[in-house]
Amino acid sequence: MPSVPSILQRILEKPRADGEQLLESALSAFLDFGIKRTSMGEIARRAGISPATLYRRFESKNELVEAVSVREAQQLVAEIDKYTQEFGTSDEQLVETFVAFITAMARNELLRRLLRTEPDLVLPRLTTEGGPILEVGRVYLAGKLRELQAANPSTDFDADLVAEIMARLALSLALTPDGIIPLGNEQAAREFARRTLLPMVGVHPS
Repeated sequence: MPSVPSILQRILEKPRADGEQLLESALSAFLDFGIKRTSMGEIARRAGISPATLYRRFESKNELVEAVSVREAQQLVAEIDKYTQEFGTSDEQLVETFVAFITAMARNELLRRLLRTEPDLVLPRLTTEGGPILEVGRVYLAGKLRELQAANPSTDFDADLVAEIMARLALSLALTPDGIIPLGNEQAAREFARRTLLPMVGVHPS
């Protein structure tokens, strides 16, 4: 599993159902009101705890926003991993992973809402302050790439470095979908991934 930033780790050390409920409460409030208009009091009310208890777990709303963001990224990764297990070969899994990443990010309800209504708030968290989100994607993709290396002994590449490039590309495509790289057509996106990602790691599909 991807490493979990300390803020999220702290809450998940609490009883699991309790921690999940708190983050779900924060997410639902962010979807209803946006981040700026959501108060810690509203989140505490939805979670069924006092504001004082909430502040003992998170010193600020910024910490809670980061925890929710990382949890969203981890859930996205888990869903993609389950989906890609249906494909037999590691190179197919890599192609489908990339397509699923950009598709899921483009359709993520929270991300779409915040980019539309609060771009000044969310964009720094996905760019200059986007390290925790990138880490989740990078660690997961590096694992997939190592599976590809194991299945293709002739390949020789730095899995962590290539995973970093892929994670950054997927994030960039999600934030700026307009361009010549096909995002709306999944089959075209697969062909793009086969032509660009597989050769990057030394696999040349026929």
